[in-house]
Amino acid sequence: MTPTTIQAWHFTSDTLRDGTPIPPVNHWLTLPPSVAVVPCTSGYHASEHPFDALPYAPGALLHRVELRGGITPHGDPVDKLAARERRILASIDATDLLYGFARWNARNVLHLWDAPAVVREYLETGNPDLRDAAWDAAMAAAWDAARAAARDAARDAAWDAARDAAWDAARDAARAAARDAAWAAAWAAARAAARAAARAEFLRIVAEAFTNTPTP
Repeated sequence: MTPTTIQAWHFTSDTLRDGTPIPPVNHWLTLPPSVAVVPCTSGYHASEHPFDALPYAPGALLHRVELRGGITPHGDPVDKLAARERRILASIDATDLLYGFARWNARNVLHLWDAPAVVREYLETGNPDLRDAAWDAAMAAAWDAARAAARDAARDAAWDAARDAAWDAARDAARAAARDAAWAAAWAAARAAARAAARAEFLRIVAEAFTNTPTP
């Protein structure tokens, strides 16, 4: 049975999506009785987990909200809810929090590449004066890696073309397919683990931010 009320999370810009002002805390927004609650179409939306609210964020204002009336889930697994009514319980400007979360994710993959020193420094300190330099350095490193990968691919293609033994080609193709399947499975597991860790970390820092935010 769906609860009569649910607390959830909702991002906005400086206004709601329809351009109306952000309502004051504890003010209920209500869908007219003649309009059905349909996720993505009508109703007031929010996500039970703040990480799930991120893909729908039009801005960096994050609200702890309450939903009630006709609560309808969206997605499988559920990533958001629509309801007939919604009110804000508390709000923060999550700009710095989001930058910090992005840096946390980037730091978790530093071991996978040779990051320039300015990139490492920015990710560790969050110094905004380093942001542009870190971006430029990261892009340059990415282009260098792409060029190297293209060069290696061309070399491998030339080597493969030079071999004319059909059995060798078939054997290599089978080996490559097995290797690719193993890599795909490994990456899927790694992505799932990374996503779970990111969800947990985002919930932690959001909860901490709201704990330190006075409720009107």
